[in-house]
Amino acid sequence: MPTINISKVWKQIQAPDFNPARDANLVEQVKKAAISSTKPTKVSFGTSGWRGEIGSEFTLRNIQVVAKAILQIYKEADAQTFEALGVSSFEELQVKGIVLGHDNRLLGKEFCEVVADQFIKAGVKAYYGGEMPTPEFSAAIELLGAACSVNITPSHNPSHYNGIKFNPADGGPAGPEITDKITANSNALMKAHVWEKLGNINWEIIDPVKIYKSFSEKQGTIKYGRILSLLSKESIDLVCDHVHGSTRGRPAALLNNPQCLTSLRTENDPLFGGIAPEPSSKNLAGIKQVLDASKSHFRLGAILDPDGDRIRFYDGTREIDMNSFGAIAFHYMVTWRKEEGVLAKSVATSNFANIIASKLNVSVMETPVGFKNFRPWLKRNATPKALIAFEESDGITGLNNTLEKDAMFGLLIALEIMAVTGKNLGEYLDLLYAEYGRLYPERSGFEVEKSLVGEPLLVRVAEIANSAEPGTKISIGKKSKTVCELLTLDGVKIIFDDDSWILIRPSGTEPKVRIYAECRDPEEKDEMFAAAKDLFFK
Repeated sequence: MPTINISKVWKQIQAPDFNPARDANLVEQVKKAAISSTKPTKVSFGTSGWRGEIGSEFTLRNIQVVAKAILQIYKEADAQTFEALGVSSFEELQVKGIVLGHDNRLLGKEFCEVVADQFIKAGVKAYYGGEMPTPEFSAAIELLGAACSVNITPSHNPSHYNGIKFNPADGGPAGPEITDKITANSNALMKAHVWEKLGNINWEIIDPVKIYKSFSEKQGTIKYGRILSLLSKESIDLVCDHVHGSTRGRPAALLNNPQCLTSLRTENDPLFGGIAPEPSSKNLAGIKQVLDASKSHFRLGAILDPDGDRIRFYDGTREIDMNSFGAIAFHYMVTWRKEEGVLAKSVATSNFANIIASKLNVSVMETPVGFKNFRPWLKRNATPKALIAFEESDGITGLNNTLEKDAMFGLLIALEIMAVTGKNLGEYLDLLYAEYGRLYPERSGFEVEKSLVGEPLLVRVAEIANSAEPGTKISIGKKSKTVCELLTLDGVKIIFDDDSWILIRPSGTEPKVRIYAECRDPEEKDEMFAAAKDLFFK
């Protein structure tokens, strides 16, 4: 009997003429392959976990291998590894337990059962929350006192992917000191592994929504009273688009099911209606249709990705991405809430918040790309603490909240800002532009020779710093700009004396160089990209 090519089946499922009712057999083929396949795969477990195609790479058998690999870390850990894991021994893992859950993709529960089986057989207590957004895992670890969590999700990736995220005892994304070991252990076990029949899945069922709300109220970061007062007014429309993801039902539950709430795309659809389920401009169309017709004074639309760690807004007049919203939230925490702390942001994120922070005399902690890098300023004992931590790819968290990206936090703090200031997000942003000026962020890139992939490309980009020391003049079109600051945290970021900047970052897996630029004049962007390319080839 010929082997079915699952990648080809997925292409049929994702074709424009796919009909879920007529072509349900194609989905069943994928599920059958994911359940029965014994084919090994290569695992690469980064900060955001491991992702693979359902049915060909991401299968029950291969997830069983990864579960074994994680357990092996606890069994073989030295003192340094236990410190990173947040427990002192394997016995502590057994007592404290693991939190398990999944987003809405194919076979989420079945994948969780495979992981749970391995941990339960090892004497580890298991909690199961069913369909859970990423921040609920962090909240559950903290409130339940669990040792770790496994989240079956590939975040915002297309429907043919699934993934697995691992969080240690602090609830934040695992760092390379853990993920490198998971990768090594998984690949060492992968080829020889023989499927182990599942035993009795004796896990404790938890209510992740209740846990998250209790956590949020306990931490005191969100002022629920102010939000509920706003929502009780007749002059507000709130629209949340869940893109069929695991955040569905969360706003209603956290906000006492207000009448002003309209929820979009809450139906059970693991194929996401055939779209890429991400908080993109294109996917905001449904929200725009509702809010553009609204006559209410207050308007807020939010699109959340399938595992609830990314969010983007629309206020009835404009789209507000995280570059802008992060700056709004930070300014609010300092000027309205009078909180003390620092701003944490990734190096590829807009410098608009940096300019605000400088004027407010607040320190900025700029990090390499990756939410795990915010951990030093998000941990419970952090000194100083981050008031807001955000990255340009629509991820945010804040003071005393989860160490993970948290779309619900973004939604709640946006509503609090509106409740306290009496302004829509766009109105607030216009006030910031009036006071601090405006920056225009853009992204681009170019391809390089394949031989440069990996270390050679890292070295080549790093060499750019030699031509961009502070005080150096660099030609940007017909202008000459002076470098006032140089950052080499993640690629090379060159900040000029007029607050414009360019960041040149190598791709770690492709023959590509990524360019991020931001300038006061939007007409300058092409000249900024050209200057970055010239610096690379100089």
